[in-house]
Amino acid sequence: MKNIGYCCINLSLNKNLSKKDQITVNRGMIKKTFDSKGISYASELALLNLTDVLKILEWNVRNNIHVYRLSSDLFPWMSHFNFTDLPNFKKIESVLIKIGKLVKSNNIRIGFHPGQFNVLASENDRVVENTINELNKHSEILDYMGLDMNPYYSINIHIGTTKPTLQDAADKFCNNFQYLSESTKKRLTVENDDSVNQFSVNMLYNMIYKKIGIPIIVDSLHYQCHTDNISWSDTLMLGASTWKDIKPLCHHSSSRKLYEDSTSKLAAHADFLHEKFDMCGLDVDIELECKQKDISLFKYRKDFL
Repeated sequence: MKNIGYCCINLSLNKNLSKKDQITVNRGMIKKTFDSKGISYASELALLNLTDVLKILEWNVRNNIHVYRLSSDLFPWMSHFNFTDLPNFKKIESVLIKIGKLVKSNNIRIGFHPGQFNVLASENDRVVENTINELNKHSEILDYMGLDMNPYYSINIHIGTTKPTLQDAADKFCNNFQYLSESTKKRLTVENDDSVNQFSVNMLYNMIYKKIGIPIIVDSLHYQCHTDNISWSDTLMLGASTWKDIKPLCHHSSSRKLYEDSTSKLAAHADFLHEKFDMCGLDVDIELECKQKDISLFKYRKDFL
């Protein structure tokens, strides 16, 4: 059961807590507030977020949960400053080191899934420039934690575009990969999409992995939306083969449309898990992408394990 985790938000810890006492990892602010309060306020929020990450990870260990996705909102507006310029950087660095020690001593798998605005293959050079900066900042955080530079601590993204063509987008992604920091290159992973017009695992294997060798995270719900006429077992085996000597990481969720709300889109995540992840005999780590987070994880254990 150690190989199954959840993403970012912990619901159990906040049960019966007042709003001011909530444990949260994504305290942020709008751009107007950042412009007026600056990095001093961003620094305060970041320290609070990271302190709560430590609390969540300690709770995870007590509950035998060793896979956890970090929020990309730990540092509000982090693309606009250098970490070392934060007024309380020394305190922040100290907490990051504590997180890293806890992660390593308990063999916890953590990583990031930066937002959809990170498009390394964009036709807009400014978007590419911002993406490189943003991805490198994610990797810096993991570096400060003292974690190994490999995809066990992954920074996972989608290709994010199909323009002007799928092949062109893939080529641009691979070309721009070279401009990332070495730390980011060693952690970057790519994930299959949830549309038949976008990238399947097989496409990622042939267009991305064969060129730059980064691992593929196989998402079970996205596969349901876009099978590419390839069986699940073959798809999972293909994706897992890209990880070499690192244990593969996968995503698992159920379709809200199929199980909880027929008016939803097929790709929408359900609150809970309604089918077991078929590991096809492989040993993989799984991030559950469901609305009820850790509560859904406990139900998944009860229902399927």
